[in-house]
Amino acid sequence: MGRMDCDEGDTHTMSYTGSYIWSLRRQVGSRTLLVPGAQVLLIDAEGRGLFQQRADTGVWELPAGSCEEGGDFADAAVREVAEETGLRVEREDLTAFGTLSDPKVHTLTYPNGDVTHCFALCFVARRWAGELSPGADEVRQALFRPLDAPPRPLHPPTEVVLSMYERFRVEGRFQAR
Repeated sequence: MGRMDCDEGDTHTMSYTGSYIWSLRRQVGSRTLLVPGAQVLLIDAEGRGLFQQRADTGVWELPAGSCEEGGDFADAAVREVAEETGLRVEREDLTAFGTLSDPKVHTLTYPNGDVTHCFALCFVARRWAGELSPGADEVRQALFRPLDAPPRPLHPPTEVVLSMYERFRVEGRFQAR
Protein backbone atom coordinates (compact mmCIF):
# COMPACT_ATOMS: atom_id res chain seq x y z
CA MET A 1 0.00 0.00 0.00
CA GLY A 2 1.42 3.40 -0.92
CA ARG A 3 1.77 5.96 1.83
CA MET A 4 1.49 9.69 1.41
CA ASP A 5 1.76 12.04 4.34
CA CYS A 6 -0.62 14.94 3.84
CA ASP A 7 -2.16 17.52 6.12
CA GLU A 8 -5.88 18.18 5.95
CA GLY A 9 -5.13 21.83 5.17
CA ASP A 10 -2.51 21.04 2.51
CA THR A 11 -4.16 22.66 -0.54
CA HIS A 12 -3.97 25.58 -2.93
CA THR A 13 -6.76 27.54 -4.52
CA MET A 14 -9.44 25.36 -2.94
CA SER A 15 -8.86 24.60 0.70
CA TYR A 16 -9.49 21.12 2.02
CA THR A 17 -12.21 22.55 4.25
CA GLY A 18 -15.31 22.72 2.10
CA SER A 19 -13.96 20.44 -0.64
CA TYR A 20 -15.85 17.40 -1.85
CA ILE A 21 -13.48 15.00 -0.03
CA TRP A 22 -13.83 17.05 3.18
CA SER A 23 -17.64 16.82 3.03
CA LEU A 24 -17.45 13.04 2.52
CA ARG A 25 -15.00 12.64 5.41
CA ARG A 26 -17.45 14.39 7.74
CA GLN A 27 -19.96 11.63 6.94
CA VAL A 28 -17.78 8.50 6.72
CA GLY A 29 -14.77 9.29 8.90
CA SER A 30 -11.46 7.65 7.98
CA ARG A 31 -13.06 4.77 6.05
CA THR A 32 -11.49 4.05 2.66
CA LEU A 33 -12.86 6.36 -0.01
CA LEU A 34 -12.75 5.55 -3.72
CA VAL A 35 -11.51 8.80 -5.24
CA PRO A 36 -11.41 9.68 -8.96
CA GLY A 37 -8.69 12.05 -10.09
CA ALA A 38 -6.01 12.86 -12.63
CA GLN A 39 -2.24 12.72 -13.02
CA VAL A 40 -0.53 14.92 -15.61
CA LEU A 41 2.82 14.38 -17.29
CA LEU A 42 3.99 17.65 -18.86
CA ILE A 43 6.74 17.07 -21.44
CA ASP A 44 8.88 19.96 -22.69
CA ALA A 45 10.46 20.42 -26.14
CA GLU A 46 13.55 18.49 -24.98
CA GLY A 47 11.45 15.46 -23.99
CA ARG A 48 11.84 16.05 -20.24
CA GLY A 49 8.99 15.62 -17.77
CA LEU A 50 7.92 18.09 -15.10
CA PHE A 51 8.33 16.73 -11.57
CA GLN A 52 7.37 18.46 -8.35
CA GLN A 53 8.63 17.88 -4.83
CA ARG A 54 5.95 17.72 -2.15
CA ALA A 55 6.42 20.26 0.60
CA ASP A 56 5.22 17.85 3.31
CA THR A 57 7.12 14.64 2.52
CA GLY A 58 9.87 15.65 0.11
CA VAL A 59 8.93 12.94 -2.41
CA TRP A 60 8.78 13.79 -6.11
CA GLU A 61 5.62 13.30 -8.14
CA LEU A 62 3.63 14.54 -11.12
CA PRO A 63 0.94 17.21 -10.80
CA ALA A 64 -2.14 15.31 -9.66
CA GLY A 65 -5.30 15.58 -7.64
CA SER A 66 -8.89 14.53 -7.15
CA CYS A 67 -12.00 15.47 -9.05
CA GLU A 68 -14.43 17.91 -7.50
CA GLU A 69 -18.19 17.57 -7.53
CA GLY A 70 -19.55 18.58 -10.95
CA GLY A 71 -16.16 18.22 -12.62
CA ASP A 72 -14.55 15.60 -14.81
CA PHE A 73 -11.05 14.13 -15.20
CA ALA A 74 -9.89 16.87 -17.58
CA ASP A 75 -11.18 19.56 -15.20
CA ALA A 76 -9.13 17.98 -12.41
CA ALA A 77 -6.04 17.83 -14.63
CA VAL A 78 -6.30 21.48 -15.71
CA ARG A 79 -7.01 22.67 -12.15
CA GLU A 80 -4.22 20.67 -10.49
CA VAL A 81 -1.58 21.74 -13.03
CA ALA A 82 -2.52 25.39 -12.40
CA GLU A 83 -2.66 25.06 -8.61
CA GLU A 84 0.55 23.09 -8.25
CA THR A 85 2.76 24.58 -10.99
CA GLY A 86 1.30 27.94 -12.01
CA LEU A 87 1.12 26.68 -15.62
CA ARG A 88 -2.06 26.72 -17.70
CA VAL A 89 -2.87 23.71 -19.84
CA GLU A 90 -5.94 23.59 -22.07
CA ARG A 91 -8.28 20.59 -22.14
CA GLU A 92 -7.62 20.06 -25.85
CA ASP A 93 -3.88 19.75 -25.13
CA LEU A 94 -4.42 16.78 -22.80
CA THR A 95 -4.07 13.25 -24.17
CA ALA A 96 -5.21 10.40 -21.95
CA PHE A 97 -2.72 7.53 -22.09
CA GLY A 98 -3.67 5.34 -19.16
CA THR A 99 -5.48 4.77 -15.94
CA LEU A 100 -4.01 3.86 -12.57
CA SER A 101 -6.30 2.15 -10.08
CA ASP A 102 -4.17 -0.70 -8.70
CA PRO A 103 -4.94 -0.67 -4.96
CA LYS A 104 -1.47 -2.04 -4.18
CA VAL A 105 0.05 1.10 -5.69
CA HIS A 106 -2.59 3.79 -5.43
CA THR A 107 -4.08 3.42 -1.95
CA LEU A 108 -2.88 6.32 0.16
CA THR A 109 -2.94 6.53 3.96
CA TYR A 110 -2.76 9.99 5.50
CA PRO A 111 -1.28 10.83 8.94
CA ASN A 112 -4.75 11.41 10.40
CA GLY A 113 -5.76 7.85 9.42
CA ASP A 114 -7.81 8.74 6.33
CA VAL A 115 -7.42 6.21 3.52
CA THR A 116 -8.11 6.78 -0.17
CA HIS A 117 -8.02 4.31 -3.03
CA CYS A 118 -7.34 6.58 -6.00
CA PHE A 119 -8.52 6.00 -9.57
CA ALA A 120 -6.51 8.33 -11.82
CA LEU A 121 -6.86 9.03 -15.50
CA CYS A 122 -3.31 9.78 -16.66
CA PHE A 123 -2.74 12.54 -19.19
CA VAL A 124 0.26 13.81 -21.14
CA ALA A 125 0.52 17.41 -22.40
CA ARG A 126 3.22 18.99 -24.55
CA ARG A 127 1.77 22.52 -24.65
CA TRP A 128 0.99 24.96 -21.88
CA ALA A 129 1.21 28.65 -21.07
CA GLY A 130 2.59 30.66 -18.18
CA GLU A 131 5.66 30.64 -16.01
CA LEU A 132 6.58 27.75 -13.75
CA SER A 133 5.65 28.91 -10.25
CA PRO A 134 5.19 26.02 -7.79
CA GLY A 135 2.29 26.34 -5.36
CA ALA A 136 4.03 27.24 -2.08
CA ASP A 137 1.56 25.39 0.17
CA GLU A 138 1.96 21.99 -1.42
CA VAL A 139 5.02 22.07 -3.69
CA ARG A 140 8.55 22.81 -2.50
CA GLN A 141 10.06 22.96 -6.00
CA ALA A 142 9.41 21.83 -9.56
CA LEU A 143 11.81 20.98 -12.36
CA PHE A 144 12.08 19.27 -15.72
CA ARG A 145 14.11 16.06 -15.79
CA PRO A 146 14.64 13.25 -18.31
CA LEU A 147 11.86 10.69 -17.98
CA ASP A 148 14.43 7.91 -17.52
CA ALA A 149 16.23 9.83 -14.75
CA PRO A 150 13.54 11.33 -12.50
CA PRO A 151 14.45 12.97 -9.20
CA ARG A 152 14.44 10.75 -6.11
CA PRO A 153 12.76 9.71 -3.93
CA LEU A 154 9.92 9.20 -6.40
CA HIS A 155 6.34 8.65 -5.22
CA PRO A 156 5.42 5.01 -6.09
CA PRO A 157 2.34 5.90 -8.19
CA THR A 158 4.51 8.28 -10.25
CA GLU A 159 6.94 5.45 -10.96
CA VAL A 160 4.05 3.38 -12.33
CA VAL A 161 2.67 6.27 -14.39
CA LEU A 162 6.07 6.83 -16.03
CA SER A 163 6.28 3.13 -16.89
CA MET A 164 2.76 3.22 -18.34
CA TYR A 165 3.62 6.27 -20.44
CA GLU A 166 6.71 4.57 -21.86
CA ARG A 167 4.61 1.54 -22.87
CA PHE A 168 1.98 3.84 -24.39
CA ARG A 169 4.67 5.69 -26.34
CA VAL A 170 6.16 2.46 -27.70
CA GLU A 171 2.97 0.42 -28.25
CA GLY A 172 0.48 3.20 -28.99
CA ARG A 173 -2.09 1.51 -26.76
CA PHE A 174 -3.98 2.92 -23.78
CA GLN A 175 -2.51 1.49 -20.56
CA ALA A 176 -4.44 0.26 -17.52
CA ARG A 177 -3.08 -0.76 -14.17
